[in-house]
Amino acid sequence: MAHTGEWRECRVALPAPHNWLVLDLRSEEPEVWARTLAGRHLGDGVPEQWYEAFAADLLWYWGAAVRQGALCAAVLAPWNGPVVASHTVRELTVPAESRTVGALRAEAGNAPGPYFGGGQVLTEVELPLGPALRVHRQEPTDPEAEDGTIVEGIAHYVLPRRHPTVLECRLLWTSLGLGAELVKVADELAGSLRLV
Repeated sequence: MAHTGEWRECRVALPAPHNWLVLDLRSEEPEVWARTLAGRHLGDGVPEQWYEAFAADLLWYWGAAVRQGALCAAVLAPWNGPVVASHTVRELTVPAESRTVGALRAEAGNAPGPYFGGGQVLTEVELPLGPALRVHRQEPTDPEAEDGTIVEGIAHYVLPRRHPTVLECRLLWTSLGLGAELVKVADELAGSLRLV
């Protein structure tokens, strides 16, 4: 992916637990990649339907990350269970005059759609890479339904001091019981973000 800085790649240190699977966004054979990773992750003796379902999940997250133009992406999955969280980092195209935390705050407060609008918590934070706007939000996947899946997420919109760009570092999950732990993980991931 082309970017506006003089950096070659962005890196994130995936924290413990060590059940993170890095998505190979450059794979030219994503189906083969997903099946191989599913087999390595689940190991032998797993029912075929588990293997197929997990490979399909990996492929879905891979496709979503590629469509978003992610620079890097990973999913968190226990060895015997489904994906519980997804992480992506992507570069955003933002005009030079809008590359301030205040401008990002105004944009986040006015924009419709997931992780924006009412009910979110906006915080300005200082990360090693530069200042950032931290957005914490919960949102139903189907707002019209009386019950359904709730997605929780934290996105850090980072303004790197040494590069004229904006990076979005986002962690999403649906297992709300893990929320407190994953909030900490989201902050760790954002704090580890580096451009090299």
